[in-house]
Amino acid sequence: MKPKSILTGLLMLLTGCASGAKIDDYAGRTPAIDIRHYLNGDVEAWGVIMNRSGMVTDQFHVTMKGKWNGNEGTLEEKFLYTDGRKDERVWTVHFTDDNHFTAKAHDVIGEAKGAQFGNAVNMNYILRVPVKDSTYDLSMDDWMYLMDEHTLINHTTMHKFGFKVGELFLTFKKK
Repeated sequence: MKPKSILTGLLMLLTGCASGAKIDDYAGRTPAIDIRHYLNGDVEAWGVIMNRSGMVTDQFHVTMKGKWNGNEGTLEEKFLYTDGRKDERVWTVHFTDDNHFTAKAHDVIGEAKGAQFGNAVNMNYILRVPVKDSTYDLSMDDWMYLMDEHTLINHTTMHKFGFKVGELFLTFKKK
């Protein structure tokens, strides 16, 4: 193979890896989501965590309660894992305009940055995850898609040092 062909192939591969959906690609898609409405009140979710090989390593149920005052919100999450473990997270969310928001939680390093357009929400943040006697700071790329007024599907990819280490899938049901 010629060096030019190898270089062209590598560039195509790298360009393909770098491309992907952007949140504003979803503008105009329906049903439109506004998390200030969807995550207001009681919501339940069921999810799985997969390792980088695609093996399910954990299953869990989440109960959530959201409260909003204009562009300021709080989302209380309570997790129950199939092995009996429990966890909690409280998000505080601030919208800077109708599409963009920031969020904080005790196990989020710094501030999460998010946006919503059309039927999709994307949020990026660093989550401190306990694993056995240690913790890992994982980059989270969190995507949510509103299916109907009650159902939201969530897919999150987790990265460490730029490598995918796992995925999370959740199905939300608004009560």
